[in-house]
Amino acid sequence: MNSDTDGRNVNGEPGSSRAASPEGADRPISVQGLPASAARAGSVSRRGLIGLAAAAAAGSPLLFRGGARDRAEAEPALPSAGRLRQGVCRWPFDGIPLPEFAALCKRLGFGAIDLLHADEWPVAAQHGLVCSTGYPARRGDFIARGFNDRTSHGLLLNELEQTIPLAKQAGVRNIITMFGNRGDRTEREGIDACIDGLRRIAPLAEEQGVNVILEMLNSKVDHKGYQADSTRFGVEVVSGVGSSRVRLLYDIYHMQVMEGDVIRTIRENHEWFAHYHTAGNPGRNELDAAQELQYPAIMKAIADTGFDGWIAHEFIPTKPPATGLAQARDICTV
Repeated sequence: MNSDTDGRNVNGEPGSSRAASPEGADRPISVQGLPASAARAGSVSRRGLIGLAAAAAAGSPLLFRGGARDRAEAEPALPSAGRLRQGVCRWPFDGIPLPEFAALCKRLGFGAIDLLHADEWPVAAQHGLVCSTGYPARRGDFIARGFNDRTSHGLLLNELEQTIPLAKQAGVRNIITMFGNRGDRTEREGIDACIDGLRRIAPLAEEQGVNVILEMLNSKVDHKGYQADSTRFGVEVVSGVGSSRVRLLYDIYHMQVMEGDVIRTIRENHEWFAHYHTAGNPGRNELDAAQELQYPAIMKAIADTGFDGWIAHEFIPTKPPATGLAQARDICTV
């Protein structure tokens, strides 16, 4: 996810829509083509999902932020499936209308789109894809307002209680929520508040078979003020909750910025990781030779843990989308 004020406005990291500033931080993006009622948390009913998805698909076209849309671009041949399931996060490519983006992901051999709102899940399904992680709400403060704030527990729990049953019905494996910005809280206060709040949602998540996942973000570059900026913080929270359905999203880019030692961290803490995100560092761009992370070795380490979830690519493109995504797909096929 990215700036302190984005709503993961869809990882922007969660909220509505996510975009990146020149520094690499996300800023809120308006949701195109949806009725105003769809922007309110909890306003989407099961019956309304298909209609809202159609409304989203009818929105006016947007330009890909890195240049012209690559609709006619030649796409490399598909590799063998490998040991890991791969998908793509929506927000870095939200200049492409969702139906076209879903078709592109399908052509490139991906199985999922990550970070979609409930009214967008049917669009992925119509293209033979799943939503690997869903948002519970559209809020401009989605990242900043999290379970470390006891006064926000009522709001956050209500969002999750409404969305988790929809996720089960739609086959959405994960629903994301956030730890929140630090404010004047000590680390101990933040951890304890998260544990207390998340214990209240764990029984529903277990009953429905849906993971509630929380993400550690870097507070050095993209999310200044975010409290859960280390693996240690996240693991202490979810281990304190003690539920197999309350786990972590390990973002390789964010944790490389904050602590490095990625492979050892995965090997020692993989039981708490339900989902992974990728991007190159520095820059949060493609997984190419211009960045420092050794993704083939990292993917092998993840596969060796027996991981059966999704790896979602969350880089900000500097090349035509199909080029960068096919490269990421091939690099991460182990």
